[in-house]
Amino acid sequence: MISPESENAAVTASGAAAAPIAAPARPEQETPEIASPATHLQFALLVLTIAMFIITFVMQAFRIPSGSMEDTLLVGDYLLVDKTRFAPEAKLPLLPYRPLRRGDIVVFRYPVDPEQHFVKRVIGLPGDRIRLSNGRAIVNGKALNEPYAVFKDAATDEYRDEFPHGNRYNENVTAAWTKQMRTAVREGELTVPPDCYFMLGDNRDESLDSRYWGFVPRANIVGRPMFLYLSIASAAPDDEDADDDTVASGAHNDRLFTLRARVSQLFGAIRWHRILRLAP
Repeated sequence: MISPESENAAVTASGAAAAPIAAPARPEQETPEIASPATHLQFALLVLTIAMFIITFVMQAFRIPSGSMEDTLLVGDYLLVDKTRFAPEAKLPLLPYRPLRRGDIVVFRYPVDPEQHFVKRVIGLPGDRIRLSNGRAIVNGKALNEPYAVFKDAATDEYRDEFPHGNRYNENVTAAWTKQMRTAVREGELTVPPDCYFMLGDNRDESLDSRYWGFVPRANIVGRPMFLYLSIASAAPDDEDADDDTVASGAHNDRLFTLRARVSQLFGAIRWHRILRLAP
């Protein structure tokens, strides 16, 4: 009988023993790769390209600066405008194009100065016959149902309210529009030419619109308001001199206090019920 000790000795002597198991090697610690300036530049260019594509073809941010569309859009509303809905004939695939309709709210380049953008409501389509009676639009002989229209000025203005019957030498009317109306008005109605639109503001008494500067060419139309992401009311009507005195006096001169007051004023001016909602 061979004892365990003898067996181990025999195995050792015969050279048949298995080789000892080596300890597992430690994995090499990976050195974090440091992005090169070229990588950062490529990423920045990619982000810029995407942003430019969105601004050019998809959407753009605008702020409402005047009350011509009250009470639908208010001064201080911040909008994202959908530029795909009414895009020109050169269309991109899979985007929701449709023709303009009477009643659409649109952002467009101001025909008198294309560097400016206006927002109004489409009232007249190409070929429509337009006139106003007591400020309300009559299209092709029928009065429009305009629940959005508001009238805030108790005073009467024949040109504004009875367009185009009134005095065409209103101080707000452009010279070019005065001349064009001579051929566009027939039997007391204004006919909208091809590829053009007649725009009015919802705040019918306080809107400088197509009554004063004319038609909007189709090529000038940028898009429609899609999303209202912020709305800030005007600051409280404090006197500027009073503000200066307040800042200069006692504890009000403290910069931290002033910053906190400004932040508090900003939060108080936000119309919380209007933010993060679909545009009308």
